[in-house]
Amino acid sequence: MEPLSKLSHDPLPKAITTTTTYHSGLFSKLLHSTLWELVRFSVLLLVTSIQVLSLLHGWNPIFHLSLTCFFLVFILKPLLSKPHVYLVDFSCLKPPNFCRVPFSSFLEHTSMIGSFDRESIDFMAKILASSGLGEQTYLPPALQYIPPMTDLQESIKEVHMVLFPVMEDLLSKTRLSPRDIDILIINCSGFCPSPSLSSIIINKYSMRDDIKSFNLSGMGCSAGILGVHLAQNLLKVHKNTYAVVLSTEILSTGWYPGNERPKLLLNCVFRMGSAAILLTNKEEAKKTSKYRLLHKLRIQRAFDDKAYRSAIREEDSNGITGFTLSRDILQAAGETLRSNITILGSSMLPFLEKFRHGVSIFRKRFIHKSAEVYVPEFKTVIQHFVLPTSGRSVIREIGKGLKLGEGEMEAALMTLQRFGNQSSSSLWYELAYMEAKERVKKGDKVWQLGMGSGPKCGTVVWECIRPMVGESTKGPWADCIDKYPILAVHQDN
Repeated sequence: MEPLSKLSHDPLPKAITTTTTYHSGLFSKLLHSTLWELVRFSVLLLVTSIQVLSLLHGWNPIFHLSLTCFFLVFILKPLLSKPHVYLVDFSCLKPPNFCRVPFSSFLEHTSMIGSFDRESIDFMAKILASSGLGEQTYLPPALQYIPPMTDLQESIKEVHMVLFPVMEDLLSKTRLSPRDIDILIINCSGFCPSPSLSSIIINKYSMRDDIKSFNLSGMGCSAGILGVHLAQNLLKVHKNTYAVVLSTEILSTGWYPGNERPKLLLNCVFRMGSAAILLTNKEEAKKTSKYRLLHKLRIQRAFDDKAYRSAIREEDSNGITGFTLSRDILQAAGETLRSNITILGSSMLPFLEKFRHGVSIFRKRFIHKSAEVYVPEFKTVIQHFVLPTSGRSVIREIGKGLKLGEGEMEAALMTLQRFGNQSSSSLWYELAYMEAKERVKKGDKVWQLGMGSGPKCGTVVWECIRPMVGESTKGPWADCIDKYPILAVHQDN
């Protein structure tokens, strides 16, 4: 008999059964949502018709009251039962100028380190040239030494450098004391010290002894969105509460000094960045908050072996640890994104878009296997799209899949050009770009889409609830927003 560990990891039956079950579940959710919309619409039409007839025939007032109560419970209750979560404000790090690393400096340093062969240096030069990054991105001081200093103390210094400024800026903006914070969530994928990152922040700012603190590691570039998800779930339980989410990546621990090409990509595109976000469920905060949380969604495909191994931290043949991006990552990311779109669309798209999408899925599954699945027009309900900054080609592919134009992709492309891929915090730099350009208006909806290893895809949709005034003079874009967009970035495919 085969050992249990071997049987439980047999890739063929697992891939077949879980993938089939997974897509069946997605189809069932979409079908259920569409049918529920039909039922609610039909009931609304029926109740309205009966009410009109009752008025015309002068039926008993008690009958009117019964129908009205039924209408309120069946139709309006789902819209009124959710407690509100507000995004009060957020802050993004503007790294100091001495951390700026032009391409020439990066390539000169890598050639002087001595751990890379000529083929690896040439490969990194090609990656930089095609990545969509500009010449003003930032690396921490630890990676600018020759050789780079990747020990624990340098990583702790980097933590202080990226998290303290954004925390202080957020508290200053919102006029809160550190002791006003009830929940603290920090996400950093590759660095998990002891005491934890959340303990470092609590110690630095002498926060309360009953603060609820959480540290998320290993969650990849989607971790910032997952931090918002966790905060929202906690705010359901703890009333009248402030929650802070800190998102960053510590680069000094992720530097790869080897020569395997799939592991060299992160050296080239990952750059310094961090963000601090203040969330609350206090109703009085509605007057000063920027956004209200409308939808959240999380999808992952870690059950699939190929997808699971498409982005993974591992040792190379020489025992050097690095992060591998395999050729399967685009397929895995695409499948995860499609699932996310399907479920999100079922909860917020107009009925006609849901119907067309559902019919196309039914056709592909039961009639014509090679048929294309209809991509809904999310622009009918969402005005602003915050996309992963994994690379210029990735941004354009996601934009193409969502039927977005250059305007909708601009924030992602410009953030990548100016700051690079900052992992989980990039989404907040994009939102800061939109605010600095004064494009987010009261009533607009913003979709933040985070994708990370696992693979995982996280979504939050916000509604702007107040005018954005004076944002062009604040934040990471304050000294350069007038220089963007750069047309060359738009025109380069």
